[in-house]
Amino acid sequence: MREAGRGQRDAGSVVPAAYQPPLPLDRLILPAGAAGAGDRMELDVLIVGAGPAGLAAAIELAQLAKGYGRDVTIGVLEKAAGLGEHSLSGAVVNPRAFRDLFPDLADSDFPFRAPVGKEAVYLLTGGGRLRLPVPPTMHNGGNYVASLCEIVRWLGARAEELGVNVFTGFPAAALLVDGERVAGVRTAATGLDRTGKSGPTSLTPTDLVARVTALAEGTRGMLSQAYLEWQRVASANPQIFALGVKEIWETKRPLDAIIHTLGWPLPADVFGGSFMYPLAPTLVALGLVVGLDYRDAGLDVHQLFQRMKTHPLFRGYLTGGEMVEWGAKTIPEGGYYSVPARRSGAGVVILGDAGGFVDVPSLKGIHYAMQSGIFAARAIFQALSADGPTSERLAEYDRLVNSSYVMHDLYRTRNMRLAFKDGLYRGGLKAGLMAFTGGRFPGRRIAMPPDAAVARRVRVAAPFVPDGKLTFSKADAVFKSGNATRDTIPTHLLVGQDVSREVAELYARMCPAGVYEVADGSLRVNAPNCIDCKATDVLGPRWTPREGGSGPKYKKM
Repeated sequence: MREAGRGQRDAGSVVPAAYQPPLPLDRLILPAGAAGAGDRMELDVLIVGAGPAGLAAAIELAQLAKGYGRDVTIGVLEKAAGLGEHSLSGAVVNPRAFRDLFPDLADSDFPFRAPVGKEAVYLLTGGGRLRLPVPPTMHNGGNYVASLCEIVRWLGARAEELGVNVFTGFPAAALLVDGERVAGVRTAATGLDRTGKSGPTSLTPTDLVARVTALAEGTRGMLSQAYLEWQRVASANPQIFALGVKEIWETKRPLDAIIHTLGWPLPADVFGGSFMYPLAPTLVALGLVVGLDYRDAGLDVHQLFQRMKTHPLFRGYLTGGEMVEWGAKTIPEGGYYSVPARRSGAGVVILGDAGGFVDVPSLKGIHYAMQSGIFAARAIFQALSADGPTSERLAEYDRLVNSSYVMHDLYRTRNMRLAFKDGLYRGGLKAGLMAFTGGRFPGRRIAMPPDAAVARRVRVAAPFVPDGKLTFSKADAVFKSGNATRDTIPTHLLVGQDVSREVAELYARMCPAGVYEVADGSLRVNAPNCIDCKATDVLGPRWTPREGGSGPKYKKM
């Protein structure tokens, strides 16, 4: 295998934002009753996204309705064909929100793999490693190793037991609005051909109207973005993102600790790190997370991850094993200063990753997502019980979040991720000072540009040749994601105008699934390859909702 960073030459720079099309608000915000839908369904509460935030909201709301003898019809829309099939995380889970949601259950009743025992942090070089003290923010005593897919399936079953209607295979493609009020969503059409025309198996969109719509779409939620832009809801800093690529391996050698690394194979000016967690005695999850504000257009996160596995630390566990599953997703990393000023409005609330509730220094987001769902359910129930879900009533959701440990935790680490805009070593020093002072250093907000506004040095990279045993091509990786998208689906990716060869090559390297390639000097888009990681929506062509059931079919991610 050749190392991708060698033999490169400079060729100027590009700024991705100059080539990125705007959000298609005319497609994402529709007046209620607009032409184009077939069936119509009415609900009290509609939740978009069956992840931890959305399902926690559904469960808490159903429990409140049952406890107070109220009849509240709740529906959850999920774009994947099955629960958990689009869910991916590390994951080491703080059980706090589970305990809040299920106070009568013990930790042993929750869908976790095992409690965290040993943990280690290493600084890697090309062939060596230096063990570091575990940073205070990363201590995981009392937390649990888990599969997010398994968590979501378990939560979904609990929701259905409570009478929640869970609709899988139905992506929400547009918000329905009545003046300033969100009135529901319209689903995506299915069965269209490549040109977008109807065929014998086509189904028209369905309108689902609700008194309250909860947007729990996950990272880079398209309807959440559309609502915030439509309503001009700002944040102190723009949201920034990382791309995480993950594999599940069956191994010959057991792993008895959770491991995190920084350093190699990442350049010193790139933020990120890796993880390796034991799911079972012979089952290991590992991955690499890289900030999308990197400055080298030749950087390829998938290739860096494949190179990472050749390090003795990882190779020692993986040799003789088999990679059984692969996936990728983006992670909101902006923290406190990137959370929107409000996450509620008339008839709507925004939950979980869509609201930016992720704490990068502790590598945690699942329990924050669930807690935001719990708070949203309480605010929604109060609003339905009073004079209706007005913006004033639903603002209780923001008040609950703002006064909770969710925002307290994000505030305490408010500048830690942002400090690394200056590179690993200066960023590490600043983050240490922030930890020592309880977040008071440097006494101000560190401003960040959007990832797409960061200029990238254009480099022609040496080819990467995987061996098919330890390292894999993007095509082989997508196969291991279980991607079942039909080849004749219309493209769901909106490409900007006048994309140069240099920008096309940036897209090709940025995408871990091989959606983009350069052919005869021009960009070629292989839309069915897409696994909905949303990296493209951060730096390149816009991602939009597509036919239900498309994308990956994760089982243990």
